[in-house]
Amino acid sequence: MTTTKKLMTLERFIHEQEHLYPTATGEFSELLHDLSVAAKLVWREVSKAGLVNILGSTGRTNASGDAVKKLDEFADETIYRAMDYSGHLCVMASEENEDILQIPEEYKSGGYVLLYDPLDGSSNIDANITIGSIFSIYKRVTPGGKGKLEDCLQQGLKQVAAGYIIYGSSTVFVYSTGRGVHGFTLDPSVGEFVLSNEKIVIPQKGKIYSMNEGNYRNWDESLQKYIQYITEDDKTTGRPYSLRYIGTMVGDAHRTLMYGGIFAYPGDKKNPEGKLRLCYECNPMAYIIEQAGGKAIDGKQRILDIKPKALHQHTPVFLGSVEDVNLCEEFLQGKR
Repeated sequence: MTTTKKLMTLERFIHEQEHLYPTATGEFSELLHDLSVAAKLVWREVSKAGLVNILGSTGRTNASGDAVKKLDEFADETIYRAMDYSGHLCVMASEENEDILQIPEEYKSGGYVLLYDPLDGSSNIDANITIGSIFSIYKRVTPGGKGKLEDCLQQGLKQVAAGYIIYGSSTVFVYSTGRGVHGFTLDPSVGEFVLSNEKIVIPQKGKIYSMNEGNYRNWDESLQKYIQYITEDDKTTGRPYSLRYIGTMVGDAHRTLMYGGIFAYPGDKKNPEGKLRLCYECNPMAYIIEQAGGKAIDGKQRILDIKPKALHQHTPVFLGSVEDVNLCEEFLQGKR
């Protein structure tokens, strides 16, 4: 029998990757496994949301001022409860909570830190548009005991793993531990994430730009010039680019990862720091994009170099194919 593709579950892949680290204790592998279980639990609820009265708003707003959906609340609690008892984490932080999330006193504290956006794109939930969960893992920097705020406020370059789960036409788990980017698709018939995209590499150049162009009039003139340039008709340079925008970062960034091009949520006259959160969205996505051979900046510097000052800090972001981000950067810096 001839096989063209190996059958590899996420759990098996994680354990095989563990062998690349001679001093590994298995703690990190178990942490990733727990995340995959949380993803399945969230997927289960997302996939039947309209049947179990879990659509709609809770009437609350989160720390960033966004309306909290019922699914937001469910995903937030599910991920926390799936991760709090394992003994691998010292602290967590979620986009839905203003302060850090301590590990309950009855459980052991570990050596890792988890930051997560439980349900990215929640404004699209009721319209049944692609949503997802985003996570970021660090090693703790405090000496022991319960984790502290400083454990969460680390530069993105210090991440030891990052990833996201997309709940769309299929459920896909994408992650990296610094050795490339790998994607796994959930097979609902067996309840396992199966390797579908090994060592994802983003194209060096694409033909898609993904931005909320409804904000065009509030953008800086330099960015407006960039948009005008890439939408001009010039076949010799691969223009015009096509606009594709879902309004869910995890979906737009995933498409950019797979097809190339650029995703951006810039600052504007009303919101100079942009809308997206550095710790929960931009750092993990920048890590994934860079691990796949792409580039991620805030317009002036590398996203992963930014030292967070607050849990819910916002930042402009431009990420995607190296050539496309470089071109955008030239416009933003007034070089074109």
